[in-house]
Amino acid sequence: MTQKMKKVVIVILMVNMFITMGGIGIIIPVIPSYLELFGVGGQVLGFLIAFFAFAQFLFSPVAGDLSDRYGRKLFIIGGLVVYGISQILFGLATEVWILFLSRFLTGLGAAFIMPPIMAYVADITTPEERGKGMGLLGAAISLGFMIGPGVGGFLATVNLHFPFFASGIVALSAAILSFIILPNIKPQAQNGAAPLGKRDNLIKQLARSVSTPYFVLLIVVFTFSFGIANFQSTLSMFLTYKFDYSPTEIAIVITTGGFVGVILQMFIIDHLFKRYGEMKVILINLCAAAITMVLMIYVNGFFVILTVATLFQIATVFIRPAVNTLISKFAGQEQGFAAGMNNAYMSLGNMIGPALAGMLLDWRMSSPFILGSIILIACFALAYGWTRKKAPSLMHAE
Repeated sequence: MTQKMKKVVIVILMVNMFITMGGIGIIIPVIPSYLELFGVGGQVLGFLIAFFAFAQFLFSPVAGDLSDRYGRKLFIIGGLVVYGISQILFGLATEVWILFLSRFLTGLGAAFIMPPIMAYVADITTPEERGKGMGLLGAAISLGFMIGPGVGGFLATVNLHFPFFASGIVALSAAILSFIILPNIKPQAQNGAAPLGKRDNLIKQLARSVSTPYFVLLIVVFTFSFGIANFQSTLSMFLTYKFDYSPTEIAIVITTGGFVGVILQMFIIDHLFKRYGEMKVILINLCAAAITMVLMIYVNGFFVILTVATLFQIATVFIRPAVNTLISKFAGQEQGFAAGMNNAYMSLGNMIGPALAGMLLDWRMSSPFILGSIILIACFALAYGWTRKKAPSLMHAE
């Protein structure tokens, strides 16, 4: 693949990741008001997010593994189609069970988009380029999550259903664009590897992940996803309940932090990786995320809340590409499997975190943030201890 074509492919993959995360972000400022139409609150929100993550958990390993066998393109396109249809279904829902069905299908679609995209980037980049490639994907994720709430808050002024229709149409359009432009990558075939045997089921794949050299990194993915999900899944409800924020105000809080994080990520993340190494970036930002999560309980005033939320989002923006890059470097020829496991462990954290946070929020508003901070500190301790004992070289830049 030529350098020019490689750049085109990475742009298309970034667009797809942006659309996926944008569709997820769209619901954040709208969902408190939207759920009022169904007479439900924080607990249902937590379980809706958990249902999305549960589908990702089930299907991400399948998507990653199958994309190793049959190529990335088919699954990216199929995922976008399912994702688009599910978003439209969410906007058409008339019963709570339809909301749950829609979020499950959205998670299924995202599962068939994200691991193949991460594996695709690993396929077409050298180890030296991979940090930059994963950083660009991370920027697309953050930008989508940033733009999504802003777009959702704006489109909700038409009506509360419209943001979901718009998200679905954009995802279906991206599927068409990917079908036309993306070349199909079959890594096993092009590397001359022998045909793969029968695909393991999810339980066997999870068991297999325990023996990989990057297993502790997968545990880090789970724990920091759990902690971060507590913040992200309850922030909109927290701001609505405590300060009576409107969808537009919630969108501003989330969008500003995402925007600053994306700008920093695009321009300095590769430099940070090269100067300090990915592991140091992970450790420092786990501490920063834990501190800002606790601060959210005590701050008042729109601009102070905006500042703390922005600092939290900057920290999480730096953690994700650092972890993704390290896992990819350890994965060797099994990029699809590694990306699938990465997404599965992330989804498991995203599934348990919001479900628990939603129940805690209905009990006491500060409790999800306290629990999330504790989980992030535990994640720091795990990562630091493993690095000191098993991989001290990760504390130094290459």
